[in-house]
Amino acid sequence: MSNNQNIQWYPGHMTKTKRRIQSSLKLIDLVVEILDARIPISSSNPDLNSIIENKPKIVLLNKCDKASKNGNQKWIDYYANQNITALPVDCKTGKGINQFAPAVRKVLSDRITALKNKGLKNPVLRVMIVGIPNVGKSSFINRVSKQSKAKVEDRPGVTRGNQWYSIANDLEMLDTPGVLWPKFDDQKVGEHLAFTGAIKDNILDVELLAVDLLEMFKTDTSPEFLSRFKLSSDELSGNDGYELLQIIGKKRGFLISGGEIDTERAANMLLDEYRNGKLGNITLEYPED
Repeated sequence: MSNNQNIQWYPGHMTKTKRRIQSSLKLIDLVVEILDARIPISSSNPDLNSIIENKPKIVLLNKCDKASKNGNQKWIDYYANQNITALPVDCKTGKGINQFAPAVRKVLSDRITALKNKGLKNPVLRVMIVGIPNVGKSSFINRVSKQSKAKVEDRPGVTRGNQWYSIANDLEMLDTPGVLWPKFDDQKVGEHLAFTGAIKDNILDVELLAVDLLEMFKTDTSPEFLSRFKLSSDELSGNDGYELLQIIGKKRGFLISGGEIDTERAANMLLDEYRNGKLGNITLEYPED
């Protein structure tokens, strides 16, 4: 990170989650990994492939409407080249969710045939859903199960235990608590996770984080970002991240006693608006990265 903010967050229950995943593998036919479509690299647990061994996998690129269409397609193609099905979805609105069950049946078609050959007329497929905190697992489960038994909150780490859900007559899903990186070898990963809200803000310096995000917008901006904060191209190019944060705070009227700009309030607002997709559809990571 440009401001050397060292981001580390690995609650103890996540170690237990790894063990739960490993012990549950014998119960399931397929693993579903939910990623944030804006940061598919940073939101993927690097240990997962070794943990799940040879189990088939489907990737869900969640929050696809907050990422660019071009970015989504590049990631779909990237996974297709690895013989992995990737589906762009939005778990809150339900976009793309109807593709999920057919995709599972297609990926597991050989498994279905083998079970039927053993005499099972209506075999039940069991899948495990995994993902980092706050990536949208609970919202997805609620959508596909058409019930709100999974606890959904817009903050990391609220799902604590393994739970089963019936999502179709022939499909059952095992939920697991979120798993995050045990350490961030590349601080850019921690930074991207923090931008999208996967890491709790109360352990971060939100002003430094907002400044870093603004530095990214200087090189990869969007019309929505400029218009939302009424920024000119000259203002964007002629100021560093901290100066931009002050300009944005002033334009929004975030002033404290003595006319000083409340940069902390401006930082929180900026991060909230980015996370809510109000600054444009922006993909921060591409396969070529």
